[in-house]
Amino acid sequence: MVAVAILAAGRGTRMKSDLPKVLHRLGGRSLVEWILTNVQDIHPIRQLVIVGYRSNLVTDALTNLQDLDQALPQLEFVEQPEQLGTGHAVQQLIPYLQGFDGDLLVLNGDVPLLRPQTLKQMLQVHQERQNAATILAAQMPDPSGLGRVFCDQENILQEIVEDRDCTPTQKQNCRINAGIYCFRWADLARVLPKLTTNNDQQEYYITDAVNYLQPVTVVDVEDYQEVLGINDRKQLADAYTVLQTRIKDDWMRKGVTLVDPNSITIDDTVELEPDVVIEPQTHLRGKTRICSGSQIGPGSLIENSQIGRQVTVFYSVVTDSAIAEGTRVGPYAHLRGHTETGSACRIGNFVELKNTKLGDRTNVAHLSYLGDTTAGSQVNVGAGTITANYDGVKKHPTVIGDRSKTGSNSVLVAPITIGEDVNIAAGSTITEDVPNDCLVIARSRQIVKPGWRLKANGGR
Repeated sequence: MVAVAILAAGRGTRMKSDLPKVLHRLGGRSLVEWILTNVQDIHPIRQLVIVGYRSNLVTDALTNLQDLDQALPQLEFVEQPEQLGTGHAVQQLIPYLQGFDGDLLVLNGDVPLLRPQTLKQMLQVHQERQNAATILAAQMPDPSGLGRVFCDQENILQEIVEDRDCTPTQKQNCRINAGIYCFRWADLARVLPKLTTNNDQQEYYITDAVNYLQPVTVVDVEDYQEVLGINDRKQLADAYTVLQTRIKDDWMRKGVTLVDPNSITIDDTVELEPDVVIEPQTHLRGKTRICSGSQIGPGSLIENSQIGRQVTVFYSVVTDSAIAEGTRVGPYAHLRGHTETGSACRIGNFVELKNTKLGDRTNVAHLSYLGDTTAGSQVNVGAGTITANYDGVKKHPTVIGDRSKTGSNSVLVAPITIGEDVNIAAGSTITEDVPNDCLVIARSRQIVKPGWRLKANGGR
């Protein structure tokens, strides 16, 4: 049995923010969400989040996350009113884990890059060796300021020495303490009351608990970047660079073409199929899925949207929408608010669709706005067509039947239904329903006054 405790009580002063550090975003998730995501592969039976600074924000954010994602087990929130060190944080677990007879994995809420396989390896070593404690270490290129870990040839811990206490020889050791621990809870619970604040910071350190336990094994992480902590905005940006490199390298190995990876960003929650091409300056976010043969970009943003096969989207924004096979979007189009297109549609330049459904082979080629509209198949929306869906109080629907056409600069004032095989004359403002199979003209008669001009004094 494994329980997970996430240390998430600190403010993160160096972030220069009123927001708790663990709620700052890294790609598509907050820092603490990354930790929760990364531990799911080890199937913990309990997950305890230790909260302190503005704890209501952390608990609300994670409670809402659980409501959206049924895969996450129930979280338990443990208050640490005063932040008196890592050891003090873990001490708060004592009443919560009474009677628990398993292992406790202790993670920091600001170390989001740990791979799930690293945690699984650490837990496996811990259990196979029947350790009282197992700690994660890393070979850091520049270990300055970090505690050094010393162990024997069997990776049995000998001591942890803080950087300021290291001799010149000890400082040559680049193996650092990553701050990730696995404990046999029964053993840890016995030593937690022994922790003292006899140190420069006058805090309770969880590393002191390790000194009371035996045996303790050190597990080295393969990639030191996994244990990079985030204390300020620069480190947050550095972590994002690491994360993006991982994600993009993985997709390229799976058959996705990234024309200029350095200018592209892809959230971890995005799904891509082989033979997708992502052009420069394109950003894929949220729960987005793009099917094989589609080309996205250059200069596009796709967020929480489903893109079918053989779709092209360039210089456009698509959010919370679905685009069916063979549709072309852009340049400079905006699809939002649960818009859905049929197959082989054309959404052209400077077109905005909001909460709109288009049938197969329907074209909205340029300079149009369709809001709260349902259009059938083979509809042609002329340049400058607008569905006037808002009366100042409520939004109203527009329905356009199959094979109907709107002339340039048409306005359809909702609520309104246009039948099938209808032709709307250019410049018309339609305010009443239109039956099937007809031509409708709704514009003022042109008047010409020969010889009419303004007089020099402004008269007529």
